[in-house]
Amino acid sequence: MNPLLWPVRSLANAFGLAWWARVETRSPDAVYWFGPFVRRRTLEAALVPFLEDLRMEAPASLEHRYLRVSRGEPFTELPGPPPPSVPA
Repeated sequence: MNPLLWPVRSLANAFGLAWWARVETRSPDAVYWFGPFVRRRTLEAALVPFLEDLRMEAPASLEHRYLRVSRGEPFTELPGPPPPSVPA
């Protein structure tokens, strides 16, 4: 990602205009958020190697969809109770 575009991506994300990929795997059960991107086409191209890496882990299923949303952390969601918060 071009570091010069980070302010644009951050602003687009704040207004819910950024493109994200929501990637779900089963066995292991996890949801990964990949983004933000200003253009969907850029997200689609950048997502390919990420999906290839996930396929190397041999999940039972892998699905993804593109969403235009405002997202923050966590970027990986696992089943079970949330992790304890870290004091500031």
